Amino acid sequence: MARIRPRGVWRGSGRGWEFPLAAADLLLERFGGRFRVEEELLSWLHWHRHPLPPLPHHRVLVASADLDQPLLDGRMPLPHQRSGARWLLARRGALLADEMGLGKTLTALLAARALMRAVSLRLMVIAPVGLHPHWRREAAALDLEFSLHSWAKLPVALPEAGTLLLVDEAHYAQSLQAQRTQAFLRLARHPRLRAVWMLTGTPIRNGRPIQFFPLLAAMDHPIARDQKAFEEIFCQGHWSESGGQRRWRADGASRLEELRHLTRPLVLHRRKQSVLGLPAKTRQMHSVSLAADQNRGLDHRLRLVVEDYRHRVLAGEVRSDAESLAVLTSMRMIAAEFKLPAARSLVQKLRSTGEAIVLFSSFVSPLQLLQEDLGGELLTGRQKPEQRQEAVDRFQVGDSDLLLATYGAGGLGFTLHRARHVVLLERPWTPGDVEQAEDRCHRIGMDGGLTSHWLQLGLADQLVDALVASKANRIELLLGPRQVKLDRQPLPAMVARCLQDC
Repeated sequence: MARIRPRGVWRGSGRGWEFPLAAADLLLERFGGRFRVEEELLSWLHWHRHPLPPLPHHRVLVASADLDQPLLDGRMPLPHQRSGARWLLARRGALLADEMGLGKTLTALLAARALMRAVSLRLMVIAPVGLHPHWRREAAALDLEFSLHSWAKLPVALPEAGTLLLVDEAHYAQSLQAQRTQAFLRLARHPRLRAVWMLTGTPIRNGRPIQFFPLLAAMDHPIARDQKAFEEIFCQGHWSESGGQRRWRADGASRLEELRHLTRPLVLHRRKQSVLGLPAKTRQMHSVSLAADQNRGLDHRLRLVVEDYRHRVLAGEVRSDAESLAVLTSMRMIAAEFKLPAARSLVQKLRSTGEAIVLFSSFVSPLQLLQEDLGGELLTGRQKPEQRQEAVDRFQVGDSDLLLATYGAGGLGFTLHRARHVVLLERPWTPGDVEQAEDRCHRIGMDGGLTSHWLQLGLADQLVDALVASKANRIELLLGPRQVKLDRQPLPAMVARCLQDC
């Protein structure tokens, strides 16, 4: 096996050897009589030996795009959408990583229409279910036929005629262990795939290069053909001892400028300020002060959580680092409840000036308490999709001036540009989720700039906000146009410090 070229990788006794498709003929010649060969593999080999004809030249594809013509609904593609479509047409594997709100869907569909006019192929779109109506509307404006699939149920095969694969919210495939990532990579390697164009405003949500690897593998980037080498070079991959077991760890970050240089030809990342001239987004930090009795109540509840955790550690029920994140989440939830008076006061102040406000939280119960007190629309994952859309529509048309949303439900797929003020009761762990929430409002069509209000109370909020900033620096270093000095703050150390200070 070690002499087969291209080389294979030994994945352990449970998974065996893994080889590129180019090595299949030699493997069949040497071992085909000893092992059963599945019919699907034979089909793939047949397609590999009889590839589809090459695509037309880039200038022919661009000429087919009609980028200067209005859409069926009367809209004109914006200049950055036209340039983005031309950029996609020059690549068979690409990542469109424009900021949220720049119209990546229409950009990709414009390029897809040009490709479909030039060659016979099928258009397949993978997107979260909540975004399916949006894809149907945009495709209708271009009179495009396509098949639409969710991340929860990916197809297992592609038609023989050839397929163009558009992948929305591609960061859903950031974990190599996830079944949906494996299913997506299987499609991306299919011999009948013409091109794969991925869309996401947050290609590295947590600031870890290992999350970038599946997207590079889907594009067949050369640096993603050897996973272990990638992890050693860019993820600080190393063996470590934990609980008497030796484990491979690749959750670090290194040589990010080199990674940015190597991936730049296949990644297009543009900011709203640079292509649209949108009014700036500003962030205001609001330090929440509590009365003496409230401080005693907060300290008491936090102390109960931390002491229970320490007691279980001393009793040997959990490892000292096993539940630190769960404890921190409990602390953040408690702090969110104690920030409600400050949030209520801020919302009432903004309302008095005639402003519309969107308030985000990771937790449902504080949002329900605020709705009981202030009214407004509620947007959570407990509602059906049609109920969420109805709440958004009422807010957007002006029937309500307050929308209370969880990050999971409100931070994806909705346009909330009526609001010029976003209130974040607390921040999620990842910069990508923070950006997603804020940029639901900071979009094309908004009136004026956006102000994001961050309410901060105690060490838990300070820790998470510092963590978000640290991860955001990594992402900026990899994708952004500016040079950023990276000051890493490991999460275990930050959590330990937080628990020690409580």
